[in-house]
Amino acid sequence: MKSAGKIVVVLFLFLGWGGIRPAAALDQMTVVLDWFINPDHAGLIVAKEKGFFKQKGLAVQFQVPSNPNDPPKLVAAGKADMAVSYQPQHHLHVDRGLPLVRIATLVATPLNCLVVLADGKINSIADLKEKRIGYSIGGFETVLLKTMLSRHGLSLSDVTLVNVNFSLSPSLIAGTTDAVIGAFRNFELNQMEIEKRPGRAFFVEDHGIPPYDELILVAHRNRLEDPRMRDFVDALEAGTRFLINHPGESWELFLKNRKELDDELNRRAWKDTLPRFALRPGALDRKRYTRFAAFAEKNGLIQRIPDLEAYAVELP
Repeated sequence: MKSAGKIVVVLFLFLGWGGIRPAAALDQMTVVLDWFINPDHAGLIVAKEKGFFKQKGLAVQFQVPSNPNDPPKLVAAGKADMAVSYQPQHHLHVDRGLPLVRIATLVATPLNCLVVLADGKINSIADLKEKRIGYSIGGFETVLLKTMLSRHGLSLSDVTLVNVNFSLSPSLIAGTTDAVIGAFRNFELNQMEIEKRPGRAFFVEDHGIPPYDELILVAHRNRLEDPRMRDFVDALEAGTRFLINHPGESWELFLKNRKELDDELNRRAWKDTLPRFALRPGALDRKRYTRFAAFAEKNGLIQRIPDLEAYAVELP
């Protein structure tokens, strides 16, 4: 009996501290994307496929929204841990009372631009007088256009706005618009090249709009003390670092179980997006956010400028 007892103790020690130790349960986290999976999400995808989230004890699930306006609202309602959003829209959401805080950046430069046909008659923004300009979402895109036009002696009354929903480049190619605002330079420009109707882009930051972060991650302000948030951001940084250092292998990880994404548009967008990822996703450029908030208030997008810590932080 004594020998049997020793065997039980040894077996217990082996199971408790040795190689057959039961795996710890991973903490489930849900991130709602802004749209279907695309190269803008590469840092997130690589972090998951390389196991960086798992190393932090996290089991991360990505959800594709049925409505691209829903992700921040789902986080505000406590139905998701994080959402992919956009810095300009984030200022509007906070101004409307949503309890959201930016905790990380995915794409650190504007992607938005105004696009015309390269072989058309519009060679400068001043040439847009009395032309039709397509847009997808009013508010922010209208302010972008107004600012860009004003630097060239024009106003919104000098152009005709056409709501084309999300058919930006198709409307331009079909000739129903003369220009479009809200096109992403890493997607629409490549799509037009593929269609053999190349575009000419006017970048918003070159025409009076303060630089801003395009894609960001937002969380509920009540969750900022949760240490898993910092773990998530650290894993994202590891994924982004691997992505930049090993773009070829990362492309294969991106396509894992997603072979439908292996097309010419995504291959081109992948290449164009690589230099735009935030290498330090958790770092916060305080000046950038306060400067853009002042721009948003001046142009009537928000009613007041809150304290920075109320809507954007660098997690400890």
